[in-house]
Amino acid sequence: MPNRLAAETSPYLLQHADNPVDWYPWGEEALARARAENRPILLSIGYSACHWCHVMAHECFADATVAAEMNRLFINIKVDREERPDLDQVYQTAHQMLVGRPGGWPLTMFLTPDAMPFFGGTYFPREPRHGLPAFVEVLHSVARAFAEKQDEIAEQGRTMREAFGSTLPRAVRGEPLFNADPLAQAVAELDANYDRRRGGFGGAPKFPRPAALDFLLRRHAATGDPHARDMALTTLERMAEGGIHDHLGGGFYRYSVDAQWSIPHFEKMLYDNAQLLHLYAEAWALSRKQVFRQAAEGIVAWLQHEMALPGGAFAAALDADSEGEEGRFYLWTAREVHALLPPQQWDVASIHWGLDGPPNFEDAEWHLRQVQPLEQVAERLRLTPGEARQQLEGARHTLLAARNERIRPGRDDKVLTGCNALAIKGLARAARAFGRPEWLGLACRAADFLQQDLWREGRLLATWKDGRARLPAYLDDHAFLLVAMLELLQAGWRDADYRCAVALADALLQHFEDREEGGFFFTAHDHEALIHRTKPVEDHATPSGNGVAAFALGRLALLSGEPRYAAAARRALALFLPELRQHPGAHPGLLNVLSDELSPPALAVLQGPAAELARWQDEIGRLPAPWLLAVAPTGGDERPAPLRKPETERVNAWVCAGVTCLPPIDGLEALLGMLAKPLKVH
Repeated sequence: MPNRLAAETSPYLLQHADNPVDWYPWGEEALARARAENRPILLSIGYSACHWCHVMAHECFADATVAAEMNRLFINIKVDREERPDLDQVYQTAHQMLVGRPGGWPLTMFLTPDAMPFFGGTYFPREPRHGLPAFVEVLHSVARAFAEKQDEIAEQGRTMREAFGSTLPRAVRGEPLFNADPLAQAVAELDANYDRRRGGFGGAPKFPRPAALDFLLRRHAATGDPHARDMALTTLERMAEGGIHDHLGGGFYRYSVDAQWSIPHFEKMLYDNAQLLHLYAEAWALSRKQVFRQAAEGIVAWLQHEMALPGGAFAAALDADSEGEEGRFYLWTAREVHALLPPQQWDVASIHWGLDGPPNFEDAEWHLRQVQPLEQVAERLRLTPGEARQQLEGARHTLLAARNERIRPGRDDKVLTGCNALAIKGLARAARAFGRPEWLGLACRAADFLQQDLWREGRLLATWKDGRARLPAYLDDHAFLLVAMLELLQAGWRDADYRCAVALADALLQHFEDREEGGFFFTAHDHEALIHRTKPVEDHATPSGNGVAAFALGRLALLSGEPRYAAAARRALALFLPELRQHPGAHPGLLNVLSDELSPPALAVLQGPAAELARWQDEIGRLPAPWLLAVAPTGGDERPAPLRKPETERVNAWVCAGVTCLPPIDGLEALLGMLAKPLKVH
């Protein structure tokens, strides 16, 4: 008989609807029962694409014996971290405090009836394994501790509340002293951790770290630092060559389990690919290397073929598992590939992807990655580069068609506002960089969906599934969508997108900003009260909401002329300045705000006949100029003051940076020459 999760829309929660566990979704019903019965809460947080979440669900939550003990001893609550990142942030932090090391997923936390954590862990097995106790043993130990150590648990709770409070920064009184030292220190920190041979940062497991790569590309654009450029481009190139990249269907997996980018954990997340699309577009604009174009085209193909939903938005994730095994959908035997391909395609593909060598996945199968560059393959087989490329493309199409006949990994097809905003931003930037208007169309359709289906009564919502938009949107949702609107406005002005940007900015100031200390809370002022209200600033798999909000508000202030937006951005930067100075490498997103504060970005307003104007926009869009905001607004007198320019017979560009505005420019080549590097005006 299904449990209470059967009424939810989250695919992850629905995966647990038939468990024998008496699951509750997070809510007052479960919390009230825990208080009324004075029973501890077992809180389990995961997400649909998480491999170890599936393992624990199969071993423990589907087991009648384990479930009986869970039901006897605890009030059991299941949470989808993608729907409730507020809960995930709070209880991941609590895990760190209790255990002394980072958490992860599945997150398994034990709470008092008032939701204060007193013990935690991540994955627990059905039977003792890998040094971990059996889950039933954990259940009994925790229940016994709750019954026998009430005073100690209460004191620990008081200490934890104080510790939570200490995590919130306090504003330093007086005028902040901004300088470039944290920018240089962050580059040095990244350099110290940089893998010079294989790209990326650190060893295994190795993550893409898109916020850090974006920061490095921006530092190169601002200063000309060649090493910042090389760290970013080398990392992106090695990733595109490696097994973290899907060489058949396009897109990138979550992370690599090794330092060589060879073997991934096979889940594919919308938020990773959205950010990487933006980065590969910037890398192409900077270098014109074909590997970056191919990676970007692959991501868009993956978005279109595997993630697009009927209304125009994109699904959240693809599972790592199919047929009960991680990676099963993506793996090959050499015999299987050899049987599918004609001889010349096999010759090229087997050398290029390493199928002529030993298997690279558990000594039995192959996961495709570039082992030998195509130019070397062509030389070895005495083919021209064009012939080798043609054979490889034929092999890719054949293998992809065969793979598409397999049982697919599960897709989490809920719409997440923040993740879709990242996809809109990536698509809009890629459309400009590569001159692909159809990609802009994809971005606009997704933006229209969010504006039409996830706005309710003047408020943004966080998630949509099966016609139901629900849950109040978080800081990240607002900030990511605001910066996506700014990217869309550069790709092609639409008044609705500008109005959306202004509404988002106003919502950030009204519902999220801490007007006393500065910065932005993760949840709105009228959000459900939790044991702690976070104000996140570090960048992780997604950029921090505070960094993106401050950056986007500062840029929108250029367009709108609204000083409130610039002031809020500056207050956030001032609040977090001590953290920037202490750990600059952990805050690349906020460092971009500092860079804008020290070297104001330029605004270029284009006006003129439509046909000629489109050509100017196309050329400007191909520039590697992240310090530039270039728009061709419509709307006449309804436009804000910075965008009101006189009608002209030829295209003119009005360029301003800081408090300096240049005379109108009516020659495209002159404008492109000027925009080849940041404007040194204040």
